[in-house]
Amino acid sequence: MTSISEFARTRPDHPAAIVYETGASISFAELENASRNVANELVRRGLQYGDRVAILMENSLEYFIAMWAVRRAGMYIVPVNWHLRQNEIRHILENSQSRGLIASESLRHLAEDACPESAGPDVRLVSGESIAGWLAFDDIVARASGGPLRAERDGAPMYYTGGTTGAPKGILRPLSGEAFGAASLVEQVFTPTYGLGAETRYLSPAPMYHAAPIGWTMMVQRVGGCVILLQSFDAERALAAIDEYRVTHAQFVPTHFVRMLKLSEEVRSAYTLRSLEYVIHAAAPCPEAVKAKMLDWVGPKVFEYYGGSERCGFTAIGPEEAMSHPGSVGRSLHGGMHILDPESGRELPHGEAGLVYFDRAEHFEYYGQPGQSAKCFNDAGWGTMGDVGYLDKEGYLFLVDRLSNMIISGGVNIYPQEIEDSLIEHPDVLDVAVLGISDDEYGQRVHAVIVPSASAASDPDLVSRLDQHCRSRIAGYKRPKTYEFVSELPRLPSGKLQKRILYEGRAPQS
Repeated sequence: MTSISEFARTRPDHPAAIVYETGASISFAELENASRNVANELVRRGLQYGDRVAILMENSLEYFIAMWAVRRAGMYIVPVNWHLRQNEIRHILENSQSRGLIASESLRHLAEDACPESAGPDVRLVSGESIAGWLAFDDIVARASGGPLRAERDGAPMYYTGGTTGAPKGILRPLSGEAFGAASLVEQVFTPTYGLGAETRYLSPAPMYHAAPIGWTMMVQRVGGCVILLQSFDAERALAAIDEYRVTHAQFVPTHFVRMLKLSEEVRSAYTLRSLEYVIHAAAPCPEAVKAKMLDWVGPKVFEYYGGSERCGFTAIGPEEAMSHPGSVGRSLHGGMHILDPESGRELPHGEAGLVYFDRAEHFEYYGQPGQSAKCFNDAGWGTMGDVGYLDKEGYLFLVDRLSNMIISGGVNIYPQEIEDSLIEHPDVLDVAVLGISDDEYGQRVHAVIVPSASAASDPDLVSRLDQHCRSRIAGYKRPKTYEFVSELPRLPSGKLQKRILYEGRAPQS
């Protein structure tokens, strides 16, 4: 059993995290003492094992202190996306029944607007100076060690879905009851799969309130590695961080890949990426052409995994497998996979698309929404995250799309992901979303929302070129019937597209 406590003893001065933009760092000894102080304060203020504590902070060293404090106090970490609207933040705080809240000084007003002091949470900590209704996080952190908690039992994250198709849903699973430092199932599976250890230097470029940054940074620090944290993603800055800190592991989403690949050759060649051992990506489907370009650039170091905050199951694929099975997200890391017909529940043969189920899914519930939770499991206890895909004869999974994204046009099922993957290959397309828009004749028509390159934005022939591009790649019934051009798409910083926002009150152009 390992934890940050062990490395605070054996390598106290080794950095647990470094913020790239500022160079600020925190050692394992400092992280151990600070997180213990905050955990003790939460307990002293009456919070108990299994309570929820929300964290509303930007990417910072304080985030690591907060999440480790909550975990070692045996409570649930509730990360809050500070890009959400006021009502969405209120929903998370109220739905999770968070009794504690840790906020940065600059985001405190979001919490106060969403939930006034009279509405809870009961215990509020804020970085910076103490103010009415809030305890000073910095003062608690700076105390001399108050000693260990009487019994440190392991806590866990309680993630909220991104709200891409509706209100965020809290994913709650039972706490393990084990002592602090015990490895979660995810940590047991991914730590050896990706060679994480004390010499790991892991680049975390995404906002910490997402599942992957929290899960992976805790995994890295739990085995003694160092996190190189970006305050926000910038394509060239990510390359500079890899070069300067000799990063061994970096995790991205496909949108990050696209932005790095569109840097000029001069910019990309200015940084050495030789230290990289693993370039990991997940969170959203990666077009085959984008992955191929990454493999050409960095070599056979590109690793993909598929999973979700619900943790029904995981797959993984390495670079050699990706080249021999292009488009696949790999084979299961834990248990078996099954493809079931979404209507009848019948298991489908190899090559036929249906809902992806895992037969060793961890039990969870969407907190306060038992009806929604039940939809994720079948009578055999197999779990699904709502994705459509198929298996080949070797057990490799190929994802088609989310079932909820499916377009039905003239009675034919069309999955937007294939069309989006085709359009993103066009040099004049920076980003794309494909929607099903109401159509009097066909029920729905395929509509493409495009972020064009600056040079093509005012080109009257762009639609014609895009249509010709699609003709050579996808069937005629799948081609967009209408196009719309915008300056940006509503993506979460994790790369996930918020299609519900695109659907709200639109009048598509023809």
